[in-house]
Amino acid sequence: MQKRVLNFAVIGGGSGGQALAAYLAYLGHNVNLYNRTIAKIKMISEQGFIDMEGCISGKGYMNLVTDDIQEAIRDTHIVMVAVPASAHKQVASLIAPYTSDEQYIVLNPGRTGGALEFFNIIKNINPEKNPCIVEAQTLLFACRIAEEGKVAIYGKKNHVKVAALPAVRTREFVDKIHHVIPEFIQTCSVLDTSFNNVGAILHPIPTILNCGRIESTDGNFLHYIEGVTPSVARIMKEADCERMKVAEALGAKPISLMEWLGYTYNAYGKTVCEALQNVKGYKGIKAPNTLDTRYIFEDVPQSLVPIADMGMHLGIETPTINSIIHMASIIHDKDYYKIGRKVEDMGLVGLEAEEIMNYVINGEITREVVA
Repeated sequence: MQKRVLNFAVIGGGSGGQALAAYLAYLGHNVNLYNRTIAKIKMISEQGFIDMEGCISGKGYMNLVTDDIQEAIRDTHIVMVAVPASAHKQVASLIAPYTSDEQYIVLNPGRTGGALEFFNIIKNINPEKNPCIVEAQTLLFACRIAEEGKVAIYGKKNHVKVAALPAVRTREFVDKIHHVIPEFIQTCSVLDTSFNNVGAILHPIPTILNCGRIESTDGNFLHYIEGVTPSVARIMKEADCERMKVAEALGAKPISLMEWLGYTYNAYGKTVCEALQNVKGYKGIKAPNTLDTRYIFEDVPQSLVPIADMGMHLGIETPTINSIIHMASIIHDKDYYKIGRKVEDMGLVGLEAEEIMNYVINGEITREVVA
């Protein structure tokens, strides 16, 4: 049987967006690529394709390259959002007037609470819309832009957990996209994809605790192998325990950083430090060469802040996570707690844990909530 050709819009012209757009087009699907500024994707517009190198090699020919969001998503089945989580608010606001209930909007990834915030923004702008927002736990590819019009794909993950909001629609989405991305695996709800966001632990904590070393060496050391010493690892483990307490209180199935390293990389050890030393894929990854890095300005407000704020909402203390947020705010002279994603942004104010679970599963709030 001939596989069905799907119409995709890919939102974001960075490395993740270009990799997704090129790969989907390479597979024979119709792909519209959108970026807020056309200058960044000018070469792609001129040549008409994105070249891939690395573990996947070939050309993906674009159906449309544009900075017009309405044109980008028109008549598409699936909208793949591949922008930093800090841009989710802006993208949701742009999409809200034009999206249809038949479309699936996929956040690649959502970080913590991304799908909930995205849906809440669309409903506030366009209450009649009822889109299906899907959250991926991580990006499908490890990739970087090699040069204009060319993306290097270093690896493709074997499994990426996804969940729809509401979760009763996850199976229909997975069935629709399975012949394109079989690596997308159904999980229980967006609470699982959001609150098992181990990047919240892996990215900002070693960066902040090695801030002096990054500034003095321009990041010339191995981020995980040399930057995560036994003491740093103990702080990471404590923050991870706080994250899991919040996830468990929500009714999600928490996965520890140690467990994640085991099933993702077959890396094990008696401690977090030892397990990280055994991740072969981390052997060559250097630290950021500056503290102006997404490991702080994205992962703190869009990953750690929503965990801490949800903890406060549920009466769970998160002192270690709070301290990392505080230190990041000092380093960047920016109040990350104030500007970060919070329970209010996710549309969950006034809801108890059981009501939040019912909402993410069925899309229903069973009582009138007064904020």
